[in-house]
Amino acid sequence: MNVFVAGGSGFVGRSLCRVLVDRGHGVTAASRTPDPSELPADVEAVSVDVTDPDLDDAVAGHDAVVNLVALPSHVQARGRSHESVHADGTRHLVAASERTGVDRFVQLSGLGVDSDVETAYFKAKRRAERIVRESSLEWVIFRPSVIFGDGCAFVPFLERLAPPLVIPLPGGGQTPLQPIWVEDLTPLIADGLTEDRHVGNAYEIGGPEWLTLAEIVTRVRDGVVVPIPMALTAVLAALVDPLPWIPVGRDQYRALTLENTTTDDALAAFDVDPDSLRPFSADVPSEGKISAASSEPVRRERRTDGERYTSAEPQRGDEPHTDGKRPDRESGVHP
Repeated sequence: MNVFVAGGSGFVGRSLCRVLVDRGHGVTAASRTPDPSELPADVEAVSVDVTDPDLDDAVAGHDAVVNLVALPSHVQARGRSHESVHADGTRHLVAASERTGVDRFVQLSGLGVDSDVETAYFKAKRRAERIVRESSLEWVIFRPSVIFGDGCAFVPFLERLAPPLVIPLPGGGQTPLQPIWVEDLTPLIADGLTEDRHVGNAYEIGGPEWLTLAEIVTRVRDGVVVPIPMALTAVLAALVDPLPWIPVGRDQYRALTLENTTTDDALAAFDVDPDSLRPFSADVPSEGKISAASSEPVRRERRTDGERYTSAEPQRGDEPHTDGKRPDRESGVHP
Protein backbone atom coordinates (compact mmCIF):
# COMPACT_ATOMS: atom_id res chain seq x y z
CA MET A 1 0.00 0.00 0.00
CA ASN A 2 1.20 3.52 -0.82
CA VAL A 3 0.34 5.87 2.06
CA PHE A 4 0.33 9.67 2.05
CA VAL A 5 0.93 10.95 5.59
CA ALA A 6 0.01 14.61 5.96
CA GLY A 7 2.01 15.88 8.90
CA GLY A 8 4.42 13.01 8.39
CA SER A 9 7.48 14.80 9.74
CA GLY A 10 5.72 15.87 12.95
CA PHE A 11 5.56 14.28 16.38
CA VAL A 12 3.06 11.51 15.62
CA GLY A 13 3.99 11.41 11.95
CA ARG A 14 7.59 10.35 12.47
CA SER A 15 6.51 7.42 14.60
CA LEU A 16 3.77 6.39 12.17
CA CYS A 17 6.14 6.54 9.20
CA ARG A 18 8.52 4.15 10.98
CA VAL A 19 5.67 1.72 11.69
CA LEU A 20 4.42 1.84 8.09
CA VAL A 21 7.88 1.29 6.62
CA ASP A 22 8.48 -1.63 8.98
CA ARG A 23 5.22 -3.16 7.71
CA GLY A 24 6.34 -2.90 4.11
CA HIS A 25 4.26 0.06 2.92
CA GLY A 26 5.41 2.83 0.62
CA VAL A 27 5.25 6.13 2.52
CA THR A 28 5.18 9.79 1.53
CA ALA A 29 5.64 12.18 4.45
CA ALA A 30 4.18 15.60 3.72
CA SER A 31 4.58 18.80 5.69
CA ARG A 32 5.29 22.46 5.05
CA THR A 33 8.97 22.09 5.93
CA PRO A 34 9.86 18.39 5.99
CA ASP A 35 13.15 17.23 7.46
CA PRO A 36 14.20 13.98 5.72
CA SER A 37 16.93 13.40 8.30
CA GLU A 38 14.26 12.64 10.94
CA LEU A 39 12.51 10.05 8.75
CA PRO A 40 13.38 6.50 7.69
CA ALA A 41 15.49 6.37 4.55
CA ASP A 42 12.70 4.72 2.54
CA VAL A 43 10.23 7.55 3.19
CA GLU A 44 9.75 10.20 0.52
CA ALA A 45 9.54 13.66 2.11
CA VAL A 46 7.57 16.34 0.24
CA SER A 47 6.64 19.94 0.97
CA VAL A 48 2.86 20.37 1.15
CA ASP A 49 0.63 22.98 2.80
CA VAL A 50 -2.84 21.56 3.46
CA THR A 51 -4.35 25.05 3.43
CA ASP A 52 -3.70 24.96 -0.35
CA PRO A 53 -7.06 24.06 -1.95
CA ASP A 54 -5.44 22.06 -4.77
CA LEU A 55 -3.60 19.03 -3.42
CA ASP A 56 -4.35 16.63 -6.29
CA ASP A 57 -0.76 16.37 -7.54
CA ALA A 58 0.54 15.57 -4.04
CA VAL A 59 -2.11 12.96 -3.21
CA ALA A 60 -2.33 11.25 -6.61
CA GLY A 61 -0.92 7.72 -6.79
CA HIS A 62 -1.59 6.84 -3.16
CA ASP A 63 -3.96 4.18 -1.85
CA ALA A 64 -4.58 5.82 1.51
CA VAL A 65 -4.22 9.20 3.23
CA VAL A 66 -3.57 9.81 6.93
CA ASN A 67 -4.24 13.35 8.16
CA LEU A 68 -2.12 14.19 11.20
CA VAL A 69 -1.78 17.92 10.53
CA ALA A 70 -2.80 20.00 13.55
CA LEU A 71 -2.15 23.00 15.73
CA PRO A 72 -1.91 22.28 19.46
CA SER A 73 -5.23 22.88 21.15
CA HIS A 74 -3.61 25.22 23.68
CA VAL A 75 -2.18 27.49 20.96
CA GLN A 76 -3.92 30.83 20.56
CA ALA A 77 -3.45 30.75 16.82
CA ARG A 78 -2.18 33.81 15.03
CA GLY A 79 -2.06 33.77 11.23
CA ARG A 80 -2.77 30.05 10.78
CA SER A 81 -6.08 29.47 12.51
CA HIS A 82 -7.58 26.24 13.79
CA GLU A 83 -10.29 26.63 11.16
CA SER A 84 -7.86 26.94 8.27
CA VAL A 85 -5.58 24.09 9.41
CA HIS A 86 -8.02 21.57 10.89
CA ALA A 87 -11.24 22.15 8.98
CA ASP A 88 -10.14 23.61 5.65
CA GLY A 89 -7.01 21.47 5.55
CA THR A 90 -9.10 18.33 6.05
CA ARG A 91 -11.56 19.46 3.38
CA HIS A 92 -8.72 19.96 0.88
CA LEU A 93 -7.20 16.56 1.62
CA VAL A 94 -10.56 14.78 1.41
CA ALA A 95 -11.46 16.47 -1.88
CA ALA A 96 -8.08 15.59 -3.41
CA SER A 97 -8.43 12.01 -2.17
CA GLU A 98 -11.87 11.66 -3.77
CA ARG A 99 -10.70 13.12 -7.07
CA THR A 100 -7.55 11.00 -7.34
CA GLY A 101 -8.96 7.59 -6.40
CA VAL A 102 -7.72 7.20 -2.82
CA ASP A 103 -9.54 4.36 -1.06
CA ARG A 104 -9.07 5.02 2.66
CA PHE A 105 -8.78 8.16 4.76
CA VAL A 106 -7.61 8.09 8.40
CA GLN A 107 -8.15 11.19 10.51
CA LEU A 108 -6.39 11.96 13.80
CA SER A 109 -8.85 13.96 15.88
CA GLY A 110 -8.91 14.38 19.65
CA LEU A 111 -10.73 13.15 22.72
CA GLY A 112 -13.56 15.50 23.64
CA VAL A 113 -14.19 16.74 20.11
CA ASP A 114 -17.75 15.42 20.29
CA SER A 115 -18.47 17.37 23.50
CA ASP A 116 -20.40 20.64 23.68
CA VAL A 117 -17.32 22.67 24.65
CA GLU A 118 -17.02 25.63 22.30
CA THR A 119 -13.42 26.50 21.52
CA ALA A 120 -11.81 27.32 18.19
CA TYR A 121 -9.95 24.00 18.35
CA PHE A 122 -12.99 21.85 19.09
CA LYS A 123 -15.24 23.62 16.59
CA ALA A 124 -12.69 23.17 13.80
CA LYS A 125 -12.02 19.54 14.73
CA ARG A 126 -15.78 18.81 14.77
CA ARG A 127 -16.14 20.27 11.31
CA ALA A 128 -13.17 18.22 10.13
CA GLU A 129 -14.75 15.01 11.43
CA ARG A 130 -18.01 15.83 9.64
CA ILE A 131 -16.14 16.39 6.38
CA VAL A 132 -14.48 12.98 6.71
CA ARG A 133 -17.72 11.19 7.66
CA GLU A 134 -19.66 12.74 4.78
CA SER A 135 -17.05 11.85 2.17
CA SER A 136 -17.24 8.95 -0.29
CA LEU A 137 -14.05 7.48 1.17
CA GLU A 138 -13.56 4.55 3.53
CA TRP A 139 -12.75 6.40 6.73
CA VAL A 140 -11.43 5.75 10.23
CA ILE A 141 -11.19 8.41 12.96
CA PHE A 142 -8.96 8.28 16.05
CA ARG A 143 -9.61 10.45 19.11
CA PRO A 144 -6.66 9.99 21.46
CA SER A 145 -6.22 11.49 24.90
CA VAL A 146 -2.95 13.23 25.77
CA ILE A 147 -0.12 11.75 23.67
CA PHE A 148 3.35 11.60 25.17
CA GLY A 149 6.71 10.89 23.57
CA ASP A 150 9.76 12.63 22.16
CA GLY A 151 8.89 15.83 20.29
CA CYS A 152 5.45 16.58 21.73
CA ALA A 153 4.23 20.14 22.34
CA PHE A 154 2.82 19.75 25.85
CA VAL A 155 5.86 20.49 27.97
CA PRO A 156 6.46 24.03 26.63
CA PHE A 157 2.84 24.77 27.48
CA LEU A 158 3.20 23.28 30.97
CA GLU A 159 6.42 25.18 31.59
CA ARG A 160 4.65 28.40 30.67
CA LEU A 161 1.62 27.47 32.74
CA ALA A 162 3.47 26.26 35.85
CA PRO A 163 6.29 28.29 37.38
CA PRO A 164 8.68 26.39 39.66
CA LEU A 165 8.12 26.02 43.42
CA VAL A 166 4.60 27.48 43.58
CA ILE A 167 2.27 26.18 40.85
CA PRO A 168 -1.14 27.88 40.57
CA LEU A 169 -3.63 25.64 38.75
CA PRO A 170 -7.30 26.31 38.01
CA GLY A 171 -9.37 24.21 40.38
CA GLY A 172 -6.21 22.64 41.79
CA GLY A 173 -5.58 20.62 38.63
CA GLN A 174 -7.87 17.75 39.63
CA THR A 175 -9.25 16.62 36.27
CA PRO A 176 -7.94 13.20 35.15
CA LEU A 177 -6.11 12.67 31.89
CA GLN A 178 -5.34 9.35 30.24
CA PRO A 179 -1.94 9.73 28.53
CA ILE A 180 -1.01 7.32 25.76
CA TRP A 181 2.52 6.78 24.47
CA VAL A 182 2.93 7.73 20.83
CA GLU A 183 4.62 4.39 20.09
CA ASP A 184 1.52 2.59 21.40
CA LEU A 185 -0.86 4.77 19.36
CA THR A 186 0.74 4.67 15.92
CA PRO A 187 0.45 0.88 15.42
CA LEU A 188 -3.30 1.30 15.94
CA ILE A 189 -3.40 4.00 13.26
CA ALA A 190 -1.51 1.68 10.94
CA ASP A 191 -4.06 -1.06 11.63
CA GLY A 192 -6.84 1.36 10.73
CA LEU A 193 -5.28 1.76 7.31
CA THR A 194 -5.33 -1.90 6.38
CA GLU A 195 -8.04 -3.70 8.37
CA ASP A 196 -11.52 -3.39 6.87
CA ARG A 197 -13.23 -4.01 10.21
CA HIS A 198 -12.23 -0.53 11.35
CA VAL A 199 -13.87 1.33 8.46
CA GLY A 200 -16.64 3.70 9.57
CA ASN A 201 -15.55 3.80 13.21
CA ALA A 202 -14.40 6.64 15.44
CA TYR A 203 -12.18 5.30 18.22
CA GLU A 204 -11.57 6.98 21.58
CA ILE A 205 -8.13 5.90 22.75
CA GLY A 206 -6.49 6.33 26.15
CA GLY A 207 -3.50 4.92 27.97
CA PRO A 208 -3.36 2.44 30.88
CA GLU A 209 -3.64 4.93 33.76
CA TRP A 210 -5.53 8.04 34.75
CA LEU A 211 -3.51 10.99 36.11
CA THR A 212 -4.71 14.41 37.17
CA LEU A 213 -3.35 17.53 35.53
CA ALA A 214 -1.66 18.32 38.86
CA GLU A 215 0.08 14.93 38.89
CA ILE A 216 1.33 15.51 35.36
CA VAL A 217 2.47 19.07 36.07
CA THR A 218 4.48 17.96 39.10
CA ARG A 219 6.38 15.54 36.88
CA VAL A 220 7.64 18.58 35.00
CA ARG A 221 7.91 21.13 37.81
CA ASP A 222 9.06 20.44 41.36
CA GLY A 223 6.69 22.55 43.39
CA VAL A 224 3.49 22.93 45.38
CA VAL A 225 0.13 23.16 43.62
CA VAL A 226 -2.01 26.09 44.72
CA PRO A 227 -5.64 25.94 43.51
CA ILE A 228 -7.13 28.94 41.71
CA PRO A 229 -10.95 29.07 41.82
CA MET A 230 -12.51 28.44 38.43
CA ALA A 231 -14.65 31.59 38.66
CA LEU A 232 -11.51 33.68 39.13
CA THR A 233 -9.80 31.79 36.32
CA ALA A 234 -12.69 32.71 33.99
CA VAL A 235 -12.32 36.42 34.79
CA LEU A 236 -8.54 36.37 34.39
CA ALA A 237 -8.74 34.39 31.14
CA ALA A 238 -11.08 36.95 29.62
CA LEU A 239 -8.77 39.79 30.63
CA VAL A 240 -5.59 38.25 29.22
CA ASP A 241 -7.13 36.58 26.14
CA PRO A 242 -5.74 39.20 23.69
CA LEU A 243 -2.19 38.57 24.94
CA PRO A 244 -0.61 35.70 22.94
CA TRP A 245 2.21 35.10 25.45
CA ILE A 246 -0.25 34.28 28.26
CA PRO A 247 -0.85 30.49 28.26
CA VAL A 248 -4.50 30.51 29.41
CA GLY A 249 -7.09 32.53 27.49
CA ARG A 250 -10.84 32.12 27.14
CA ASP A 251 -10.60 29.02 24.96
CA GLN A 252 -8.16 27.40 27.33
CA TYR A 253 -10.49 28.17 30.23
CA ARG A 254 -13.43 26.60 28.37
CA ALA A 255 -11.34 23.48 27.76
CA LEU A 256 -10.61 23.29 31.49
CA THR A 257 -14.22 22.19 32.04
CA LEU A 258 -13.74 18.99 30.04
CA GLU A 259 -12.15 15.75 31.22
CA ASN A 260 -9.65 14.15 28.84
CA THR A 261 -10.34 10.50 29.59
CA THR A 262 -12.50 7.79 28.10
CA THR A 263 -14.61 5.16 29.83
CA ASP A 264 -15.27 3.51 26.46
CA ASP A 265 -11.69 2.77 25.48
CA ALA A 266 -11.44 1.17 22.03
CA LEU A 267 -8.30 -0.87 22.63
CA ALA A 268 -10.29 -4.10 22.53
CA ALA A 269 -11.19 -3.39 18.91
CA PHE A 270 -7.48 -3.67 18.13
CA ASP A 271 -6.93 -6.73 20.33
CA VAL A 272 -4.65 -4.71 22.62
CA ASP A 273 -4.32 -5.49 26.33
CA PRO A 274 -4.21 -2.19 28.30
CA ASP A 275 -1.65 -3.76 30.65
CA SER A 276 0.76 -4.02 27.72
CA LEU A 277 0.82 -0.24 27.21
CA ARG A 278 3.56 2.00 28.53
CA PRO A 279 2.36 4.03 31.54
CA PHE A 280 3.14 7.73 31.70
CA SER A 281 4.17 7.53 35.36
CA ALA A 282 6.92 5.06 34.51
CA ASP A 283 8.16 7.18 31.61
CA VAL A 284 8.34 10.43 33.59
CA PRO A 285 9.12 9.84 37.29
CA SER A 286 7.51 12.32 39.62
CA GLU A 287 9.75 15.26 40.50
CA GLY A 288 7.44 16.85 43.01
CA LYS A 289 4.41 16.30 45.14
CA ILE A 290 0.91 17.69 45.36
CA SER A 291 0.38 19.95 48.31
CA ALA A 292 -2.32 19.44 50.88
CA ALA A 293 -3.36 22.96 49.86
CA SER A 294 -5.16 21.48 46.85
CA SER A 295 -8.92 21.99 46.87
CA GLU A 296 -9.48 18.22 46.64
CA PRO A 297 -7.03 15.64 47.93
CA VAL A 298 -5.71 13.25 45.32
CA ARG A 299 -7.14 9.81 46.02
CA ARG A 300 -6.24 6.87 43.81
CA GLU A 301 -8.88 4.22 43.48
CA ARG A 302 -8.47 0.85 41.83
CA ARG A 303 -10.89 0.44 38.95
CA THR A 304 -12.50 -2.78 37.86
CA ASP A 305 -10.88 -2.67 34.42
CA GLY A 306 -7.30 -3.62 35.25
CA GLU A 307 -4.73 -1.45 37.01
CA ARG A 308 -6.07 1.95 36.03
CA TYR A 309 -6.82 4.48 38.70
CA THR A 310 -8.46 7.83 38.99
CA SER A 311 -8.34 10.69 41.43
CA ALA A 312 -11.07 12.00 43.65
CA GLU A 313 -14.09 13.04 41.60
CA PRO A 314 -13.86 16.79 40.83
CA GLN A 315 -16.82 19.04 41.43
CA ARG A 316 -18.52 20.23 38.26
CA GLY A 317 -17.12 23.58 37.27
CA ASP A 318 -13.83 22.79 39.00
CA GLU A 319 -12.48 20.41 36.38
CA PRO A 320 -9.26 21.69 34.84
CA HIS A 321 -8.33 20.14 31.54
CA THR A 322 -5.59 20.41 29.01
CA ASP A 323 -5.50 18.80 25.64
CA GLY A 324 -1.80 19.25 25.03
CA LYS A 325 0.81 16.57 24.87
CA ARG A 326 3.36 14.83 26.99
CA PRO A 327 5.77 16.56 29.35
CA ASP A 328 8.90 16.01 27.36
CA ARG A 329 12.11 17.94 26.81
CA GLU A 330 11.65 18.66 23.11
CA SER A 331 9.08 21.19 21.97
CA GLY A 332 7.13 20.80 18.79
CA VAL A 333 3.73 21.12 17.18
CA HIS A 334 1.31 18.22 17.43
CA PRO A 335 1.32 15.91 15.76
